[in-house]
Order: sequence, then structure tokens, then C-alpha cells
Amino acid sequence: MPEVKRSASVPSRPRARGRAARQDEVLAPVTPPAGLDLSAEYVERAAPPPPVAELKGLRRPKLAIVLPPPPLRHLQAKARELMALQGTHPDQDLIEDMILTCLKLIRDGAPRNELRIMQAAIRELRYAFKTYRPYADRRKITVFGSARLPSTAPEYQQAWRFAEEMARRGFMIITGAGGGIMEAAQGGAGRENSFGMNIRLPFEQAANRYIQDDRKLIYFRYFFTRKLCFVKEASAIALFPGGFGTHDECYETLTLVQTGKAALIPIVFLDKPGGRYWRKWADYIAEHLLGNGLIGADDLNLFRITEDPQWAADEIVNFYRRYHSSRYVDGTLVLRMNSPLPARMVAELNRRFKGILKGGGEIRASGPLAQEADQPELARLPRLVLPFNRRNFGQLRQLVDVINQA
Repeated sequence: MPEVKRSASVPSRPRARGRAARQDEVLAPVTPPAGLDLSAEYVERAAPPPPVAELKGLRRPKLAIVLPPPPLRHLQAKARELMALQGTHPDQDLIEDMILTCLKLIRDGAPRNELRIMQAAIRELRYAFKTYRPYADRRKITVFGSARLPSTAPEYQQAWRFAEEMARRGFMIITGAGGGIMEAAQGGAGRENSFGMNIRLPFEQAANRYIQDDRKLIYFRYFFTRKLCFVKEASAIALFPGGFGTHDECYETLTLVQTGKAALIPIVFLDKPGGRYWRKWADYIAEHLLGNGLIGADDLNLFRITEDPQWAADEIVNFYRRYHSSRYVDGTLVLRMNSPLPARMVAELNRRFKGILKGGGEIRASGPLAQEADQPELARLPRLVLPFNRRNFGQLRQLVDVINQA
């Protein structure tokens, strides 16, 4: 094997007050396994990055990497051997890609703090998805709101009544597992209909008594993995008055739906009887965001505001009266429905919503497309196929409302 030269170490900038300057670590080459063919393509042909200047507070790892890197087909073979020890999976190409991505972290010289973020994220998501999976056939609604409201607060009572009504209609409830609104929602729905997404905080947020010690209670280290699980599993979102956390979840949910990064779902804001909490928020949105052209008028169709838990429950259930779900097939939006739409209504949709269709296309009724064969449980549902422009989601929400009212 030809000799591999080591990279010269690059001294960092000397620190003030006479402290000695440290030097970056040297990338030490390691001899590849015997018999390995190094003439084939590499996982990444680029050479390892040169040492960089020292970053304050970053503990740089001592690297020992294989030079030249092994060919991609060799790593793929090893990854497949590992997967075979666990069995087979129809989508094991994605698992293989995750394994290879993790191996690249060695050549990246990723420091421990970055590795810990990635490790915790994948572990938390795997466990959360596993916990949700047995309940995949039941719709769920995520409830956000303040953890500080006492049980005597009218908002607490509203959340209890709302969750109780949603559970009666077959929905399960997801909350952050804390007190206040979260406790009320899980108390109203009952333990058997509840999921808890708790977060580990320095002051330790304890789980409420309605979800504590339940198998459907999940603890998260990071807010971003927790919020993903709030939205990914939800068929609806309900927001009650709350603080910074509630508004963070409010804006993130609206952004995901507005941009099409999350499925179109009903979003309902609930207040106490006679309350103005969300009405004043909506006034701010209309005056400052819409008034300054920062959002479009159609974006206001993405949510509803009420102080009536019964009305909120009807709004969510009616969203799925005819509309069932959607997916994109080769860039074309496919709406699955619980019952077929009359032909005259398809023509009406083309007339009213032609502005959201690409390239002069049209909405048409259809059966399941060939690319939907991976979801045989939905094959019985009639479809609407439309070349949606993937911008006007507020108008798409209006289209769904028309479908449900037909």
C-alpha cells in the first residue's frame, strides 16, 4: 500500500493572558482490512477535510480513519449482513442508508456533542413511532395549552369537556403530559385514550396523574423530536390559552400546514366562555401579518376560533365527513374520500378552484393509482386527482370544506 502522508497540524490562535495555544488533532491513517479492494468507488471520493481552527468549548475527537476509504459496495455488504441478523424488511434500503450515514460520521470527525444529539433523536423517534404503531387505525388529536392553569379555571373545564367529547367520537388525545390544560384533556379523554409526550427539563416536568406510568407516556430530551411526534400523528390540533410554549406550537403547526410540510388537518382554537384570548390574537394576525402582506388572506382559512367545545368537536369530525386523507403521486395531489363525489360537483370544483391548479390542469375523479399499491387498505376509497400548485393551502382547505358539504 502506498505511503499516506499525514496532514500537518495547524496551530490555533494564541489565547489572551499568556495561555498556551492548543493545536488541532492530526488525522491518523489506519490500514484497511486485508484483501479489501481499494480500486473501486469510494463512499465519498473527497479527501478528509483539513484540520480547522480550534472552537472554544468544543472537544475535538482524536481521529483514526481508513485511507483510502473502503468502496461503497463493501460497506453496503456489511450493512446488509447486520440487517440480516435482525430479519428482513420491505424498506430495508432506507435502513441501509441510515447505517451508511452513521458510518460517515467517523470520517466527518463529528464531536461527541453532535453525536449525542443524533443518537438521542433517532432513539426517541424510534421508540415513539413504536408506541404509536398499535393505534395507527385510530385518529388522534393533539391538544396544546398552558400547564399553569388550575382545575378551577374555566379553560381547564373547557379542555376537559372537549377531550371527553372527542373520545366519545372515537378520537385519542395527545398532550405534553403536564398539568393544566394537558391534565384536563387527558382526564376528559381517560387514560386508555391518551398519549403523553413529556419533556425532560432542568426543573423536571412531572407527568399528570391521568397518564403517569402509562405505557403510552414517552419522555423526550429534545423539543424538536417531541414536536415532530405531536404533529406527525395528529388528525387535528386544538389549542387552548397558554404561554410561550403554546404559541411556539401554534405558529409551528400553522407554518407546517401553510407550507405543505404537514398534512392538511383541522386546527381549532378554543377559549373560555366569553374569552377574548384567541380573538385578540387573530386581530393581531389580521392587522400586522395580513395587513403588511406577510401572509395571504387565504391563510386565515387554516384555523377556526370558538368558545364552544361541542362546535369544535363537530368542526373536526365534519372535516372527515367525506374527505379521508391525501398523498402526492409524482407531484400530483390525490385526495381519498369516504364516498364518491357527484359528477356535477367535480365540474363545480374545477370552476371554483382553477386558480390553484398547475398548467391549466383539471380535477378529475379516479380510482386508486398504481403508485398507491403500497396502501391496499385504502384501495376501496374513491379519489379526486388534481394538479395542485402546492402553494395555496388555504384555498385547498376551502376545497375540502366544499367536498364535505356536498
